[in-house]
Amino acid sequence: MTQTDSERGLLAGQRRAAIVREVRERGGVRVTELVDRFRVSDMTIRRDLDALARAGALEKVHGGAVAVGESSAYEPGFEAKADRDTALKEAIAQAAANLVVPGSAIALSAGTTTYALAGRLTTVPGLTVVTNSIRIAERFYAAAHPAGGGPTVVLTGGVRTPSDALVGPVADAAIRSLHFDAVFLGSHGISPEAGLSTPNLAEAETNRALVASARRVIAVADHTKWGLTGLAGFARLSDVDLWITDGGLSADARETAAEFVGDLMLAEL
Repeated sequence: MTQTDSERGLLAGQRRAAIVREVRERGGVRVTELVDRFRVSDMTIRRDLDALARAGALEKVHGGAVAVGESSAYEPGFEAKADRDTALKEAIAQAAANLVVPGSAIALSAGTTTYALAGRLTTVPGLTVVTNSIRIAERFYAAAHPAGGGPTVVLTGGVRTPSDALVGPVADAAIRSLHFDAVFLGSHGISPEAGLSTPNLAEAETNRALVASARRVIAVADHTKWGLTGLAGFARLSDVDLWITDGGLSADARETAAEFVGDLMLAEL
């Protein structure tokens, strides 16, 4: 979300109208995004959201706002999420890719950050990748060399979600029969109370299976996910061996997260 010249110095009413447009177009926004865009304080944005919520123009949720009628169960599609915070996702993906050892077996959950990670793993020799993401599998297949030698990709079966994840009993059973050296997890939100969470109940169950089948659990999520809570949690912070995020995570959030997760890594932009 980038601020334009015309958005600098907006009056409160103009800024609030712009916020409403953004929420309606994208389905939801985060407080941190609005602070960066309008160059105003966190408190100012929260007052804007309070006023707009009272007027019925949007619905406040923890860490931001969503369109009226949407809530912690709101699940945007893949395309709606793909263009958010792309530089942060790419930096986190590169940091995560540096940890992947040739010849290992890993799992990638569905998500736009794990999708970015997949793009950096297409030439890793001897790698076995299990994923419940149609998009991630397609990315590997598109990059496959005719002579082979690249990663072996296993796509679980299951029911397709709006974010192109495969979930449900078929996916869960397939995952539980396997054992991974590491799982890389995307997340709708991360908080001390809810841990890693998603708006989709079935996807939460599938992600729990991924966590249970991995020797090492690695979360890949940018700082804007901190404080957001989806409908269903699938991992406690204490289940996470490593959280790879970015330098935008506040000092207070880093201190809190460090009390729970095994290690915290800040990707360099």
